[in-house]
Amino acid sequence: MKTKASSFMMVAALSVVCIAAADHSESSKPAALKLHPKIFNLIDCWISDSERPVVTEVNLDAVDQDGNEFNDDGVTQDGEWTKAPGEGSGFLRYRVLSAKGNQYKVEYQENGGGSLTTACMIEFVIEKRQIRKDDKSVTFRALRVLSIASK
Repeated sequence: MKTKASSFMMVAALSVVCIAAADHSESSKPAALKLHPKIFNLIDCWISDSERPVVTEVNLDAVDQDGNEFNDDGVTQDGEWTKAPGEGSGFLRYRVLSAKGNQYKVEYQENGGGSLTTACMIEFVIEKRQIRKDDKSVTFRALRVLSIASK
């Protein structure tokens, strides 16, 4: 026989489950990712080249400090796309397709200013990496490519 107390406990438990489920659905949205689109340009290659990825790991701390090669002045948000100017009137852009913890999957597109826009899917993790630099141990954030596929 159910009592008011046991009914109340059941309703309270269901409320907690519903709140937890609502919190989980919010975390399944792709996480904000603030990277310069040129990073993905290093990973992919020219359409006429036969082998990719060219770069499989990028030191993100160095990218953050490199204001010449990875100048943030032209980087903009255009809806779900993070976009930077490419050569001439072209562009480099990416959008996050999925994110779980430190693992991401993005669609990267590049246009050289003409009618051709190339695209690929890049899956990667961002993790701490340690190397020796000038005989000292240095730790930095690294983007490490897990997979790449033409779209």
